[in-house]
Amino acid sequence: MPPPLDPAALDVRTYPPRPILGVGALIFEGDRILLIERGKEPLKGYWTIPGGAVETGEILRDAMKREVKEETGLDVEPREVVEVFERITPDAQGRTKYHYVLIDYRCDVVGGTLQAASDVADARWVSLGDLGQYQLTSGTLPIIEKAYRGRPNA
Repeated sequence: MPPPLDPAALDVRTYPPRPILGVGALIFEGDRILLIERGKEPLKGYWTIPGGAVETGEILRDAMKREVKEETGLDVEPREVVEVFERITPDAQGRTKYHYVLIDYRCDVVGGTLQAASDVADARWVSLGDLGQYQLTSGTLPIIEKAYRGRPNA
């Protein structure tokens, strides 16, 4: 019988053979958005929306719920897709070090208690007027603005 597979060995995010599918959650509370500070590379120390990689066999909505719960302690219900985009990060030699295809959903909180967890250094509600004070990942601000403008009660 072959030895069991090490899940960490299967998590090839650096120099991947193909893009990795991920999901992100745009969660608003009035004029505030939920942001997380990344605790790991890529982009450690940057602020962004909660989310992460989709696991094999996992549907997108379930991935969204799992990732938000793991990172923030909140239970969410994904509502609609706001944006689909790619994040490609080259290394110093120009090789693709990271390549993600990301699907961002507007989500509503349905339970849980906010707390930084998993690979997150911090999680907090941030006023839209204060976003300039945060080191946001590239492309995050335009997506937040688009999602905020497109809210059903906007």
